[in-house]
Amino acid sequence: MNRFDRITAILIQLQSKRVVKAQDLADRFGISLRTVYRDIRSLEEAGVPVYGEAGIGYSLVDGYRLPPIMFTREEAMAFLTAEKLMEKFTDGSLQQHFGSAMYKVKAVLRVSEKDMVETLEDNILVLDRRVDNKSPVNILDVLLKATAEKKVVKLVYRAFGNEQNSERLIEPLGIFHENDNWYTIAWCHLRESYRQFRADRIINVRLTEQPQQERTSLKEYYKQHQEVRDKIALQKVVIRVQKDVAKYMEQQRHYFGFISEIVAEDHIEMTFLCQSFEEGLARWLLMFADKTEIIEPQELRDQIALLLENIVQKHGLPKNAEV
Repeated sequence: MNRFDRITAILIQLQSKRVVKAQDLADRFGISLRTVYRDIRSLEEAGVPVYGEAGIGYSLVDGYRLPPIMFTREEAMAFLTAEKLMEKFTDGSLQQHFGSAMYKVKAVLRVSEKDMVETLEDNILVLDRRVDNKSPVNILDVLLKATAEKKVVKLVYRAFGNEQNSERLIEPLGIFHENDNWYTIAWCHLRESYRQFRADRIINVRLTEQPQQERTSLKEYYKQHQEVRDKIALQKVVIRVQKDVAKYMEQQRHYFGFISEIVAEDHIEMTFLCQSFEEGLARWLLMFADKTEIIEPQELRDQIALLLENIVQKHGLPKNAEV
């Protein structure tokens, strides 16, 4: 990035937040603090009303705005790709908001970029195999509004393994996406503690006018819980997998603490670090049991042997099977 483009990008970033720290600018553009100060002076000399306060950061005088910004070809492609992902991985309300924003983005594109976007629209697909559910179309929208406006949410929720719905008041910290599902971490008034809620198990959701109490941020919550998890002793698991089946394990192995692999001539040796393997890892490995060998620990071998014994007792052995 040349200096002119960098200074323009700095001005855009100053417009994106109330206060921007010099160190944040230095980190984003890979420059020194001295260069940041020089670029800010250039903006001031050009008539941009930048206000700086030592130890806090820079901000623009309220009311100052740039003229309409032209997006680059690469930025337009990024927006289009994001739109396709939004269509598949968010609820109907957020999709509608993003679609409206995309019309505004496309309105300021050059003619050549508009033609390019139109050409690509039918050539970017996001395919998945998720089953549609009957959850409300505005779940994520309400949770995000509650987080931003610090309001309490009233919801009807069906917890995993529960046949009855429960009505709760929660204070969301934010949302996150993991293992093909959206979740929120929130203070639950019913349980009087932080709880995790899966979006597709929410039956009904409504934003209330009741203010939230002062809570931690989602980032800080995860930082604290990661410190707790880091203190829990991890168990090392090593398995040897035949190459013809290893490719079917690649997508899910990270859910079970996969950390490394060694590729040999006729097999792949995989190493995992996990807090517990009694249920998740052991049951997952059963799918590939005829193509895998557990090197360590012995406890995992015993657990899989017990599961297999229970399966045999429940279903019996084939007539031509050898014991």
